[in-house]
Amino acid sequence: MIRVAIAGSSIGSVLVAAKDSGVCAVWIGDDPASLRSLFVDSFPGGRDALFASDPTLTALTEKVVQRIEQPRSVSKPLPLDLEGTPFQRKVWAALCDIPLGTTTTYRELAARIGSPSAVRAVAGACAKNQVAIAIPCHRVVRSDGGLSGYRWGVERKQALLAREGARS
Repeated sequence: MIRVAIAGSSIGSVLVAAKDSGVCAVWIGDDPASLRSLFVDSFPGGRDALFASDPTLTALTEKVVQRIEQPRSVSKPLPLDLEGTPFQRKVWAALCDIPLGTTTTYRELAARIGSPSAVRAVAGACAKNQVAIAIPCHRVVRSDGGLSGYRWGVERKQALLAREGARS
């Protein structure tokens, strides 16, 4: 069973979905209704999700919002329940190693995981990340330092990086 809660944040509405084993989705959008509809229509198991909060889900949702609002106050990773290929999981693990306040490029990330020619595949794995904020794909930028390719919008990526005090 997937349980879902939606909360507000300074960068928009935040949907948090969790199974008993951990968070399986963190999505960001303009409003709760469109996020809910998108989740139901496109997330595996979304049609059967329970949109009702409980104390555990409420606590997880608060932690996600805290990561957005006060990223420097967060010390523990969220429990995650992710589905992905071995390559995607390797990329996601490397994303989690990017320090707060720092960015890297898709090319650097590909080299870091031992696949220097897989720049497009790394970008694809970032795009498949279902847990925004928890796996910080917003910390990856173009080779020229420009912002692009953030599923939840470049403006949100810029806001997240600014809040983290990111430097290239």
